[in-house]
Amino acid sequence: MGGGDRSTTGGTYTLLLELERAASVEFGALGERDLEPGWYAYTGSALGPGGFARVERHRELAAGERDVRHWHVDSLLGHEHARLHDDVRTPGLEAECEVAGAIAAADGLDPVAGVGASDCECASHLAYATDASLLAAVVSTAHERAAD
Repeated sequence: MGGGDRSTTGGTYTLLLELERAASVEFGALGERDLEPGWYAYTGSALGPGGFARVERHRELAAGERDVRHWHVDSLLGHEHARLHDDVRTPGLEAECEVAGAIAAADGLDPVAGVGASDCECASHLAYATDASLLAAVVSTAHERAAD
């Protein structure tokens, strides 16, 4: 994995994070979700101004260097028991829903209802797994297939 292109070029990205303990997380108007400890993948789009600078902003929030939360995933990233480990980026690709759908549909992963999907028809853009290796493999494959 390794995070791919670190420039401000835009595209589709997936954050890989760990929740070290069970937690109830408030996702704004979406409401509260009870989350199990384990691994989570959040897929988003960075096609607007600044491109992948959005991912760096997520990293800063996860590190405690920012407080302002704009997107559902920021509620999880800002939680005291959440750790952002990596991200996968596919520059120039507008495939947020395709990638999120492939991740959520994979065997061994469970979507978290509605999270990150307030502006589309997807069930979720956040998926849960108990196994970090499985999650990383599914995310890599989803990005590769979307880019083909």
